[in-house]
Amino acid sequence: MLFTLPFLVELFPDAKGSIHDQFVINEVTTDSRKPMSHALFVPLKGDKFDGHTYMNQAIEQGAVATIWEKDTPLPKFLPTDFPVFFVTDTLVALQQLAHAYRLKINPIVIGVTGSNGKTTTKDLIATVLSSRYRTHYTDGNLNNHIGLPLTILSMPKDTEMLILEMGMNHFGEMERLSKIAEPDIAVITNIGESHIEYLGTRAGIAKAKAEILSGLKSGGTLLIDGDESLLLPYSDKVETIKIGFDLSNHVVIDQFSMLPSHSSFRLMGNDTYEIPLLGMHHAKNASFAIEIARKLGMEQKEMQQSFLKVDRTGMRFEMIKGRSGVTLINDAYNASPTSMKAAINVVKEITGYERKIVVLGDMYELGDSSKDFHRSIADVISPPIAYVCTIGEDANEISKAVKQQNPSIQTKHFTTKEEAITFLEGYLDERTLILVKASRGIKLETIIDRLL
Repeated sequence: MLFTLPFLVELFPDAKGSIHDQFVINEVTTDSRKPMSHALFVPLKGDKFDGHTYMNQAIEQGAVATIWEKDTPLPKFLPTDFPVFFVTDTLVALQQLAHAYRLKINPIVIGVTGSNGKTTTKDLIATVLSSRYRTHYTDGNLNNHIGLPLTILSMPKDTEMLILEMGMNHFGEMERLSKIAEPDIAVITNIGESHIEYLGTRAGIAKAKAEILSGLKSGGTLLIDGDESLLLPYSDKVETIKIGFDLSNHVVIDQFSMLPSHSSFRLMGNDTYEIPLLGMHHAKNASFAIEIARKLGMEQKEMQQSFLKVDRTGMRFEMIKGRSGVTLINDAYNASPTSMKAAINVVKEITGYERKIVVLGDMYELGDSSKDFHRSIADVISPPIAYVCTIGEDANEISKAVKQQNPSIQTKHFTTKEEAITFLEGYLDERTLILVKASRGIKLETIIDRLL
């Protein structure tokens, strides 16, 4: 049980039906297509859809009450005793309900944002904290103005730790999410180039991410990438812990090393940690989780045991065996210049392979500088990378730049994924490592599927 109808009446008093019964609501949903149990149905409106038209389907699936926009006529089939809560805007009401429920349960809330690494960091924090506390966290990347409220409203009543991934691409969006969530602890993983099309500059991106402070609870703590100078101006506004490799940070990462299956690093010259993730950027992501756990009283041994159980969201540097023993790295979930360069650098450091191939697709939302950002990827492409395959319009700029800067590396640009698959099928053996990375819209994971 999440709550009863009287809880809803307090928030939305303009209501009809059997609203004063101690009626149990087990879940809140906006999707009428899925089976539900004693659910509150919240129909949302979009440019091309209106959830109100699916009320009958929602009832058939298990809805027992609804929030309803008052300007929309109620359907005639609705029973007179069916609980209906009238509002001006159902999306705003969903967010208000989520905020009220967050305050009712009152867990420690950790909000995680950043241009890259926020999903991995969220997963790492959740894995560590769940070893000691009853923990609820964002499923996948349901991190926007709809996904975040639904994540809060799916939180069990006994939740002690709530970890929320928070995404945005325009000014003002992070502020709204932060005020819904009211985090006790906020994390900004880094500042990259994602959404620069809408936010103008990296400084603009930093400003938009820093909106997470608008809902931070009084006495709350901010954790930031201390190696990113654009975040430093925000560190004097609240208690801030700077984490990174530079010696000026409060928490300094050193002695980093990488083996085929894991990375290891030391924090503050004391404790050493091993994580089943590859790359220096993941050492920093793990350090956010470590510092939060330490702040909550957890010990190094406890945290290290937790890292061994990390279950990461799919398509994020996921190493899998393909046909004929080839090693595939599925990093096709999303990409920005920062994350693509980081992935390539990790591939260069992985040992045990004679041939390394990177398959790179378009990166979106880079605005007028998109071609320049794509060309910049060539700056990190050098031996032992042997082949560069690109797919997409702007990704061709990567191939052109590599050909100019490093003629010894073979480049191939393809107009279709089928062409790329045909080429790659000639190199499937246990000596070969293939990285596949692009923005979500390219869906390059289909290449991975065909090479399994």
